[in-house]
Amino acid sequence: MPVDPADGTPQQGDATDEPPGHEPPSTTPAPGGARPPRRRGPGPFVLIAVPTMVVIVGVAGFLALTGVLSPALSEGSDPAPTSVSNVDASYVPWLRKAADACEVVTPSLLAAQIDQLSGWNNDTASLSQQGIARFTDAQWHTWGRDDDANGRSSPLDPADAVMALGRYDCSLAKEVTDLRTKGTVSGNLVDLTLAAYMVGTDAVARTGHVPAAARAFLEEVKERLPRYEALVRQNPDTADGRSASAILVPPASVLTVTSPFGSREHPLTGVTKLHTGVDFGAPQGAQVSATRDGRVTFAGMTPAYGNRVVIDHGTIAGKRLETTYSHLAALQVTAGQTVTAGSPVGPVGSTGLSTGPHLHFEVLLDGQYTDPMPWLSTTR
Repeated sequence: MPVDPADGTPQQGDATDEPPGHEPPSTTPAPGGARPPRRRGPGPFVLIAVPTMVVIVGVAGFLALTGVLSPALSEGSDPAPTSVSNVDASYVPWLRKAADACEVVTPSLLAAQIDQLSGWNNDTASLSQQGIARFTDAQWHTWGRDDDANGRSSPLDPADAVMALGRYDCSLAKEVTDLRTKGTVSGNLVDLTLAAYMVGTDAVARTGHVPAAARAFLEEVKERLPRYEALVRQNPDTADGRSASAILVPPASVLTVTSPFGSREHPLTGVTKLHTGVDFGAPQGAQVSATRDGRVTFAGMTPAYGNRVVIDHGTIAGKRLETTYSHLAALQVTAGQTVTAGSPVGPVGSTGLSTGPHLHFEVLLDGQYTDPMPWLSTTR
């Protein structure tokens, strides 16, 4: 099946989218008592340029090591979600959904737990523990499901793994809550739940508190927790957007969905991530239009999305609404321009990392990607 490399999603309607060493000058007086020639110091260029270069290189190295300087930022064009470690904000909705099953488990706790287990890395040398949550076959048989509805249930699918871990942790939370209610154990429910995950509920019950064998795991998860709490805060729940009324006109005359919004596995790389918009199949040159009155905040060429336009439509119910239009053949608007619903933004194309002519359309609410389809009306 053809794919869109920019989005990592299947496409059904697109075509294949100290110079050399030298001796130091002698300090021995010259014959006849004459002074030796004076050693010349560095010129003004060296005095100024070299320290400056050292500072620049040092700062760049620091930024690179801390993750401030990254390929995504150096492009300076595509709006990118806030990220932590190896996971970006596209997984926050799954973390929220997974934590809905109980009060003890939170999205940030699940994220910190996964970070401790795998660093959000699917790769593992162990055949008995797979995926970012390191499930065994027996555990997956109990807790795994096809939560992202992509046709298969797999611990190697991050969305499925996040949801399964949420179910597993919530089950453990219920067990330790019952034990604490009966007076069998004492302690913080989150601590007891993580301990039960690490050494089992029976071990927690026998000890009556967090066993020593689980304390290191508990401390490691808690050490990671603040960064994920910040990630979740920076990406508020956008459930309102999913149930939004259709206030956007269609961006094209014909909307043929070739790849919907949601988690998708790249058929070539095997990487599963959130497809942040909807791909509409359309012929080369077909007109793409603004879906609502607004102001163009970006219009230019980007490495991944090709010619891309971002429009700010103001606030809706107190939240900022934006739409994006990518892979355009050309740009018919400029940054800062005011547009109205239905006005042209550019023709359909296949610029950037694309396998064929199509429109990649996104809707963001307060900076969080949301399913565009509920926002679109059926008529232009």
